[in-house]
Amino acid sequence: MKLALEIFLIISSLLLMLFILLHRGKGGGLSSLFGGGVQSSLSGSSVVERNLDRVTIIVAVLWLIAIVAVGLVVRFS
Repeated sequence: MKLALEIFLIISSLLLMLFILLHRGKGGGLSSLFGGGVQSSLSGSSVVERNLDRVTIIVAVLWLIAIVAVGLVVRFS
């Protein structure tokens, strides 16, 4: 159980870092490397950016759950 939670924590950490780096910041960030900087949207964020926001939030919540679960398993074992 502990090993599975730790593996899940590592995978979710890597995914969270990737999704955060893909967000467009003031300078474009890594999203401009994958064609995100070419698009210019006058109405705000595009559908892709909104979906990226949603996925990032979901992965962040899963990461927090994994942190708490690993802490509980370590504490009570």
